[in-house]
Amino acid sequence: MDTAIKSTNGTQSFMNQSTAKERADRVDPYGFERSDDFDYESYEELMSEYLVILTRRAIKWTRLLKGKRKVQKNVKLKRYVRKGIPNEHRALIWMAASGAQDRLEKNPGYYQSMLLSHHDSKLVETIRTDLNRTFPDNVLFRKTSDQCLLKALYNVLLAYGHHNPSVGYCQGMNFVAGYLLIITKDEEKSFWLMDALIGRILPDYYSPAMMGLKMDQEVLGELVKLKIPRVWQVMAEHNVMWTLVVSRWFICLYIDILPVETVLRIWDCLFYEGSKILFRVALTLIHHHQAVIEQAQSLPDICQAFKQITHGPFVEDCHAFMQKIFTEPGSLSMATLTKLRTTCRGRVAEGEP
Repeated sequence: MDTAIKSTNGTQSFMNQSTAKERADRVDPYGFERSDDFDYESYEELMSEYLVILTRRAIKWTRLLKGKRKVQKNVKLKRYVRKGIPNEHRALIWMAASGAQDRLEKNPGYYQSMLLSHHDSKLVETIRTDLNRTFPDNVLFRKTSDQCLLKALYNVLLAYGHHNPSVGYCQGMNFVAGYLLIITKDEEKSFWLMDALIGRILPDYYSPAMMGLKMDQEVLGELVKLKIPRVWQVMAEHNVMWTLVVSRWFICLYIDILPVETVLRIWDCLFYEGSKILFRVALTLIHHHQAVIEQAQSLPDICQAFKQITHGPFVEDCHAFMQKIFTEPGSLSMATLTKLRTTCRGRVAEGEP
């Protein structure tokens, strides 16, 4: 803030705040209502810089794709994905990178057949119960909306429940499917992206035993022990289980944890590079704020610290944040993850802490 703003004893600042608020929509581009304490001035400043980046990236993506509907994975595409996929190309790249497009093309009519199959009454009831709890702050998930997505959300969740009866429906899946619908605006694509996420990228995250989820939380603990030992020490001293502070990070894939734009940038990489990205994000949040966590004197302090570190300028500047996740945690190979997962899966299966 410059001296002119300071010298007017807040008056100029107030004017800037009000005009910034007038210029911005009450609802963001994805349908989410902005909160009462939303900082319009900081947002406008951040977006003025980010829009320049988005415009530059959009031109590069248009040149890369040249109107093609198919893409091949390669080093250049991976670099482009890490720098962010323009919203108009997200559905195409997510579908191609995750293998969902191949599955859709090899199974024509399959999604509709799942919708037309005999419906499990318990599955229907469970899904319906959660529908109205999905994004209450998003106008697209209200019955009064012209573009209401509730019916589409119900269809995707129902079809997936029949497609994968070993999972059926699990809390958290409604938010994942909701985000997919916001981006793809297509039920069938959202269904096949769910299949890619739950079936291949994050196996056993949403199964009744949630073995994959529990295992990866333990893996994160081991990675923190290796890379950020002082934080691990604080957690150990207060006997805090990782599931207490990071389970929502993993099961919601950072939805409602981090800002929408940041979550979408994380998902760009998640569909392309797989689950390793979830660990990079978690390690970056913890490493960057280790001093905050180290100050904790009790279990409630630790829980509060983990909530605190998911807010503020560090996570709001999604472009800078995404650059950080590939540098701040250091190297993280799939070989390391696979080894840790094997160890932690055994530990979780035995019921060890």
